[in-house]
Amino acid sequence: MRTMSHRDDEAVAELSLTRIAKAHSVIDPVFRDTPQFVDEQLCAELGRRVLVKVETLNPLRSFKGRGAQVLAQRFAGGTTLVCESTGNFGQAVGYAALRRGLHAHVFMTAGGNPAKIARMRGFGVRVHETSGDAREAAVAFAAERADRVFVEDGDDPAIAEGAGTIGVELLASGPVDTVVVPVGDGSLITGIARWIKDRSPGTRVVGVCAAGATSVAESWRTGEVVSRRPDTIAEGIRIERPVPSSLARMRGLVDDIVLVDDSAMLTAIHTAAVTLGIVLEPSGAAGLAAIAGHDLPGDLVATILTGSNLDPSLFGTVFPR
Repeated sequence: MRTMSHRDDEAVAELSLTRIAKAHSVIDPVFRDTPQFVDEQLCAELGRRVLVKVETLNPLRSFKGRGAQVLAQRFAGGTTLVCESTGNFGQAVGYAALRRGLHAHVFMTAGGNPAKIARMRGFGVRVHETSGDAREAAVAFAAERADRVFVEDGDDPAIAEGAGTIGVELLASGPVDTVVVPVGDGSLITGIARWIKDRSPGTRVVGVCAAGATSVAESWRTGEVVSRRPDTIAEGIRIERPVPSSLARMRGLVDDIVLVDDSAMLTAIHTAAVTLGIVLEPSGAAGLAAIAGHDLPGDLVATILTGSNLDPSLFGTVFPR
């Protein structure tokens, strides 16, 4: 039985409903009011009613631009934003920095998704590929100069509040029984859940983690930060150790977390391409994989298609000739 703590409640309160509501005025319109619809072919394939919200039709091909825009607006021109990322958050930081006269440096483990690296560099990001702990390297680099600021996806409330605008848009079309959200560092699911649990308390919020990266799921169930070396193709949800502040928010807001394996995500990528005409990356398809593989409650289930920066090495696996 999962138990709540006073810390969990305090962490939830760090996310402001007022700021989520106002975030639309800060976020570039290219990231807002994204398509959400029920596709009959997808429903037939999954055997139930599914509402999808497509967060891939923007310059980043992911939802990350929302939170990064809200985060970046509080920094003065000339500031250097430093972060650790597998690519999508790094793109978002670079995009936001480029438009606000900021600079961006992103640290990542060597051998990452080449498509994401190329897109980050296209936004002017200085990409640092490291052989060691990318987060530690980013923190050390930021500490060298006063004009550098380390920003962490999952920790800063502004990032989750920007992502929370997805929850605002979801509920604008009517009630949903269950919302299924891929879980990386937690900004997306906590931002969405903060809004939904206030406006529609009966709606269940279910997170999805990779079966090869269980640290977040285990930590959520026990209330203690658990580290696990991840082994999954889904780099967007390949988490070794959850951010403590994000974990506390998840424990206060999320109803359940389920696991999906790599093969289920690859199948979901193929399903999305055939039924929706959308190419997703593994983490972007994790919600569809969870709906296909788990008995989730409700007549209408919604999920977020979070990213479409598919590693080129996976194209032949997903779409064999």
